[in-house]
Amino acid sequence: MKMAEQISQLTVVNSLNEIREDSTVPKNVRAKIESVVNTLKEDTELSIKVNRALNELDGIASDVNLQAYTRTQIWNVMSMLEKL
Repeated sequence: MKMAEQISQLTVVNSLNEIREDSTVPKNVRAKIESVVNTLKEDTELSIKVNRALNELDGIASDVNLQAYTRTQIWNVMSMLEKL
């Protein structure tokens, strides 16, 4: 994996951890975000990890219990992932 890809992936994981640590985020969403982080840390091909993470994040962004600014943060993370 290229250094730029590693840095981008680390940025994505850090952003997801920020969302997960936010006390206003519902517990079920935190658990799903943890799952996304674990997916990104797997030792598989980058495109497969990114695709799985995007699918999971798309489901999270559709959660009706999510605050608008949290949804925006998730969309930002999805944009970062799409650039990988």
